[in-house]
Amino acid sequence: MPNRTAPRAPRHRREAPAPPPSVGILDIAFHRASLVTPHGRTKAERDRRRAVLKVVRSSATVIRHLRLETGPVRAATAGDFEKALVARRFGTGALDRALLRLRRAEERIRGLARDAERSAQRGNDPTDLGEVIRTFYGRLSSFVREVDPDLATLRRIGAYLDERPRLHEGAPTLVVAGFPNVGKSSLVARLSTARPKVADYPFTTLAIGVGHADLGFDRLQVVDTPGVLGRSARANPAETEAETAVERAATAVLFVIDPTGTSGYTVEEQEQLLAKWREEFPQLPIVVVETKSDLLRRPATDRLQLSSVTGEGLDALWSRLRSVLPARGPMPEVEVEPPSEEFALEPEGSDEVSPDERSEEPDEAPRRPRRRPGGPARRGRRA
Repeated sequence: MPNRTAPRAPRHRREAPAPPPSVGILDIAFHRASLVTPHGRTKAERDRRRAVLKVVRSSATVIRHLRLETGPVRAATAGDFEKALVARRFGTGALDRALLRLRRAEERIRGLARDAERSAQRGNDPTDLGEVIRTFYGRLSSFVREVDPDLATLRRIGAYLDERPRLHEGAPTLVVAGFPNVGKSSLVARLSTARPKVADYPFTTLAIGVGHADLGFDRLQVVDTPGVLGRSARANPAETEAETAVERAATAVLFVIDPTGTSGYTVEEQEQLLAKWREEFPQLPIVVVETKSDLLRRPATDRLQLSSVTGEGLDALWSRLRSVLPARGPMPEVEVEPPSEEFALEPEGSDEVSPDERSEEPDEAPRRPRRRPGGPARRGRRA
């Protein structure tokens, strides 16, 4: 009988690590610089212009891409809440240090380009011009590689913020908080447009979520938070995110207590966290409710008792929230963010690149078609 061996299990190939950000930026810059086609009456003049244009175009491309890396992160961290999230997740000052180093790198590249441009304008020999370009490319590459860690940090921060909703500063914000598995997400789904994941196990919510509700006089942001155990020294990232929402984003807090014990935590443990927050944030309105009233009702309590299943107590809760969040003016309209503008790529084969390429210029206004002289003002007009 022929020998039959079992097929070998496929080996898992390790994915190659992603190249550092500087590789892509420099490749684009040097490719664009290689496309310059200057004009000139003599070969020496064309060589000199080619060297100048390579310096101008490559430096302008690098600076443009550095700004493309920093711009979205600057916009996403414009609010105090987002800055606090980033500081607690990546370390205090990590974002500011990365932005500062990139700004200094841009200044150094501008100075390097000015010096290389002057040297190229004075050069006459092709060998000397080639040496100017090689030296400039080498130093430009080293400047960009030095900020690779900062570019990687900005990309991690951007990806982290992309997974979280944007809060509108100035709008009233209700943060729903409490221990894990006490019914926060179910209550948020009842109060707002948010549709969070709901399950019967702790830490179902691992990041904040935002829904909106109409108070009749204002638009309310309702923030769903991960469960908090009140262990500040040993808090996981989800707990830290919830505590940051309470500290930096909340106009009022809806503290949810589960008296049934189905969450796995006692009422005493939950009361300790409530007392801690009241001590740490004495000026912050905290509305306390007991949920899962369809399973258990405690008679000796004056707190609101709710059920996200039956809807019991929700009308009384809305009345309480309206008293805690007074009217501050007419309800604002929902703002629609304009689409981000992309930098237009330069057509290949362009003859000249002016030094103004370092900054973006607005597009020219479309020209109106000229009317033929002596032509009719309107077509189809009957005599």
